[in-house]
Amino acid sequence: MAERYGTAAEALQDVLADGMTLAVGGFGLCGIPADLIDAVRDSGVRDLTIASNNMGVDGEGLGRLLENGQVRRIMASYVGENRRFAEMYLADEVEVEFTPQGTLAERLRAGGAGIPGFFTRTGVGTRVAEGKQHQEFDGETFILERGIVADVSLVHARTADAGGNLVYNLTAGNLNPLVATCGRVTVVEAEEIVEPGEIRPDAVMTPSVFVQRLVQATDREKLIEKRTTRPRPEPADA
Repeated sequence: MAERYGTAAEALQDVLADGMTLAVGGFGLCGIPADLIDAVRDSGVRDLTIASNNMGVDGEGLGRLLENGQVRRIMASYVGENRRFAEMYLADEVEVEFTPQGTLAERLRAGGAGIPGFFTRTGVGTRVAEGKQHQEFDGETFILERGIVADVSLVHARTADAGGNLVYNLTAGNLNPLVATCGRVTVVEAEEIVEPGEIRPDAVMTPSVFVQRLVQATDREKLIEKRTTRPRPEPADA
């Protein structure tokens, strides 16, 4: 049974520490645990290692932790859309471990499944493979990638029940389900919290066994990285 908290800050107040590893769900600004990220910023913890697809954008999402000088190391697949992230990386102000997106997802899944490592062909012959164990299988070369186990996982869900069973909304179910499994402590903000039994068993995307803490998400605008539109065609004359 997940323990419910009144605010994101209360849900994190006794689990955050300098130098810890956080796994954070979301893709860009879609499906990010914005309240929990803000609570990490406000806590003042430093020297964090962040495992996430990317670091949000300037001034939003995980970009807020970067700009506040709280991040030491990042495991991510993408730098784009965040100018400050790129500047810090090029200036050696933050350590970055680039990981192909599918490999990052599998590393999170492996960590949650208790798998210490796996072999993949992705990255063979590139800088991604430098310093990693190489192994040949059936005439093909593979590299060893390690599973990711985070001290704390931060997750955003569309719906949770009081026990901690989770449902995600559309593409917000990107890395959130994987992040939810790989944390020693998993903290979830949910847009809607319902009573046990109100989520159909076959609709559960993350079972409650992975969730320790739960908080109601605040009602906030859902941002996007870049709005691209084109003029709407004029209706044809009847």
